[in-house]
Amino acid sequence: MRGVVRATRPRDVGGGVWRGRPRPRDVGWRVGAGAPARVTSFGLPAPAPAGLPADSRYNESVSDQVQQMASADFPTRWGKFRIYGFRGDFATSEGARVEEAVALVMGDVHAAPPLVRIHSQCLTGDVFASLRCDCRQQLEMALSLIAEAGVGILIYEQQEGRGIGLMAKLQAYQLQDSGLDTVEANEKLGFKADQREFALPAEILRALEVSRVRLLSNNPDKVAALERAGIKVVERVPCEVAPSEYAEDYMKTKKEKMGHLFSAR
Repeated sequence: MRGVVRATRPRDVGGGVWRGRPRPRDVGWRVGAGAPARVTSFGLPAPAPAGLPADSRYNESVSDQVQQMASADFPTRWGKFRIYGFRGDFATSEGARVEEAVALVMGDVHAAPPLVRIHSQCLTGDVFASLRCDCRQQLEMALSLIAEAGVGILIYEQQEGRGIGLMAKLQAYQLQDSGLDTVEANEKLGFKADQREFALPAEILRALEVSRVRLLSNNPDKVAALERAGIKVVERVPCEVAPSEYAEDYMKTKKEKMGHLFSAR
């Protein structure tokens, strides 16, 4: 099967920078609807598999409970999805944390490992088309690739500004205008370089009965987080886009300080 590897480390596939446009496609879906369902905890994170960093910054919390809140038909200009709403209650070292996310599902995601994108909310990019980041381009690329394949999952998390929130993100913008990079700005505000957690996406995949995925991401820590939560990443598919001139420093910091993988840079 294309994309399935026998080694522990998920395979990286090649690919250039995406400059395409969404191509609408009228395709169906096959994931059952129904009443809200409770999803059991996957417990403490397992040790990182061989070849993956043991000190990954993600999935440090324990999932106590994840609940499916709703599901509905969801037609888009990329095609027909089914949208699911999830809410998770997590216990962390800093206390309880509630997180919400949606999953857009297209096609039969059980026949083979589906293409999956875990996308963190970016109001400035996704809604207002900010050129300071590549978020909207990555979102549209993911939806286009899923529509082209006719099958896949996009999980959209409420983790604005790598988890620091909208107002703190704008404060970080202000610091970046004075010369700091994105990591330095977050740390200046008292946050980690990346505050996000990826326990909820793993539970969402488990709720959808998906245990093997082709992950659309440039971030090796997302791969490690899913693997540690018991989701097998059989292939890492690059999610590279052509950045604007305003995002050059942003992309450089992603690569040099956060370890993101770019074939075209």
